[in-house]
Amino acid sequence: MSAKLSAAMILCAGFGTRMQDFTKDLPKPMLPIGPKPLLEYTIAHLAKSGITNIVINLHYLPEKITSHFGDGRKFGVDITYSHEDKPLGTAGAVKKAEAFLNKYEDFLVLYGDIVCTQDYRALYDFHKSRPRAAASIILHERAKSNSVVEMDDNNKIVRFIERPEKEVADKKQNWVNSGLYCFNKKILDYIPPNEFCDFPKNIFSRLVLEGSLYGFPLKGYRCAIDSPERYEKVCGDLANGLFG
Repeated sequence: MSAKLSAAMILCAGFGTRMQDFTKDLPKPMLPIGPKPLLEYTIAHLAKSGITNIVINLHYLPEKITSHFGDGRKFGVDITYSHEDKPLGTAGAVKKAEAFLNKYEDFLVLYGDIVCTQDYRALYDFHKSRPRAAASIILHERAKSNSVVEMDDNNKIVRFIERPEKEVADKKQNWVNSGLYCFNKKILDYIPPNEFCDFPKNIFSRLVLEGSLYGFPLKGYRCAIDSPERYEKVCGDLANGLFG
């Protein structure tokens, strides 16, 4: 690569309400997957990719995360924490961490409840090969999805609908937002300060109109722990060697 990607934000402020039987005493990123919490796999994969400057946003049971990871040195990274008095959404959280993220030309943003083995350096190379890109987002294919994404021949996203009407979502196969993003720091200028803001709902449609949102097809394992069934699946996938 001509330049290095070294920074990431992991979004960990959510309540995990769909998993409340498991998250009464733990934030979802701290749910155990085999011998380690979910978040530890994410951090280890970032470190393996050379991404060692990490900021984590916190709201629900923040001490469960800070007491385990501390400053990150034990895990080969440098961790900064961004505390939210109220949840700010995916984009609002990034804006609150602007002082940290603005030091880097490009950075990743990852949802804290996702396990993924994607080579982030490949995503970054793709992102840098599109000079107009404000954001390059990882996509995977799934039928009956809760988002619809259409791309042109250069992987520029020309249509992005989050949580569409059922008749749209029931297409045979859809590209789906994977919750894994590579941003140029100019994205910070799109986000209003001190208010709730979400990338899929509030920001990406503007980038589509400007021609600065690109899609990168997933290469590797990815699973979001958004239900008890998915949690059970991820635990089984670890046992079967699909990640770890």
